[in-house]
Amino acid sequence: MRALAGALPSLLLRLLLTSSPEALGANPGLVARITDKGLEYVAHEGLVTLREELLRITLPDFTGDFKIKPFGRGHYEFHSQQIHSCELPGSTLTPLPGQGLSFTISDSFIRVQSEWKVRKSFVKLHGSLDVEVKGITISVNLLLGRELSGRPTVSATSCSSHIQDVEVDVSGDLGWLLNLFDNQIESKLRKALENKICERIQKSVASDLQPYLQTLPVTTEIDSFAGIDYSLTEAPRATAQMLDVMFKGEIFNRDRYSPVTFLAPVMSLPEDHNRMVYFAISDYVFNTASRVYHEAGHLNFSITDDMVPSGSTIRLTTKSFRPFAPRLARLYPNMNLELQGTMASAPFLNLSPGNLSLTPQMEIEGFVLLPSSVREPVFRLGVATNVSAMLTFNTSKITGALKPGKVQVELKESKVGVFNVELLEALLNYHVLNTLYPQVNEKLAEGFPLPLLKRIQLYDPVLEIHKRP
Repeated sequence: MRALAGALPSLLLRLLLTSSPEALGANPGLVARITDKGLEYVAHEGLVTLREELLRITLPDFTGDFKIKPFGRGHYEFHSQQIHSCELPGSTLTPLPGQGLSFTISDSFIRVQSEWKVRKSFVKLHGSLDVEVKGITISVNLLLGRELSGRPTVSATSCSSHIQDVEVDVSGDLGWLLNLFDNQIESKLRKALENKICERIQKSVASDLQPYLQTLPVTTEIDSFAGIDYSLTEAPRATAQMLDVMFKGEIFNRDRYSPVTFLAPVMSLPEDHNRMVYFAISDYVFNTASRVYHEAGHLNFSITDDMVPSGSTIRLTTKSFRPFAPRLARLYPNMNLELQGTMASAPFLNLSPGNLSLTPQMEIEGFVLLPSSVREPVFRLGVATNVSAMLTFNTSKITGALKPGKVQVELKESKVGVFNVELLEALLNYHVLNTLYPQVNEKLAEGFPLPLLKRIQLYDPVLEIHKRP
């Protein structure tokens, strides 16, 4: 059973961005769905390691007395029994609704090599034989749960194995030995092997599969400031054809946690089973990120004159403002300005079919830098823009990029009279396009990791954006 906890080098991924704002509740921000195709792949990979586990089974020696014509009474010993080969031609891993998974192996074959000794009085015979154990059926029920830390748990609640037939291959005229095996050994070997198979599987579930599930990250570092909470919101949910794993998916401040004031929407995954794995990510995940970085002031910015490119039609000096803000130039002659930008609120992601966008609302306050190093506020601007968002992902991470729209500026308040903001609008568009968004996109390119077990690799991803009406 360690195969279910072993390396899974290739899984398909389909990423679905889903928003259902009309149905809010204590819902996960991210759901991983493993379809019947994915479970079939896991079952196939599981056979590889299960075969290794069965080859490790050690069988007991069988000794006793016998009475067989024409030898009469004697003593036998079958010892040094080893499983020489094991064939597992097929397996299934199916959901058990409300419980977990059922792992079944059928029509399997094991070859056992054994040494034998027979003694009657002073006569001793010995040799070796091959035992073919055919038609082995194994069935294991796996209960999936969730521990308090939010990690998944697994336990084998039941295991059964059944051997259909046992055949002995002995060369020479040793029919009496076959009779001895049939009468004394076959039933003991059946019972011992059936018990050993389930014993080995249950041990492997506890010592290999359960620790492997513990490699699923509960919290993952995004950067030195933020992390993402991937704790399970409930035990993995098995239905007729799939297994859903629900993650909290909340991005948080690693130094100072504060509760989120909005809820994750209900997500509805399409009833599609063409892929092995589907990840459904709601806008909740991205909006918690926006909230955290906004609250920490990471979305704020400032522009000073030394940041304005040479040759620009406007400088951040009162002299440069003279043509359209003469009062500012008269009250504060030959002084530099600073623009301080803040987000009015955390910009939330808007989802529509095939499209992601944000509409950040900013406030920019203009300051005169007085000779005394005091910053004198002189005007306040309202800034609006529409930003397109693009998401990409590789085998383990989701990354993004923003494509800015045109910045629109409105004069909200002025202590130096009404003035035309068109030149400031041009300056802000230049700064946003050439400084602010490249910095943001550099950060988004680092991305954040998907919740994956150790050694899992994903390939052939497809991105779709869905929004329920």
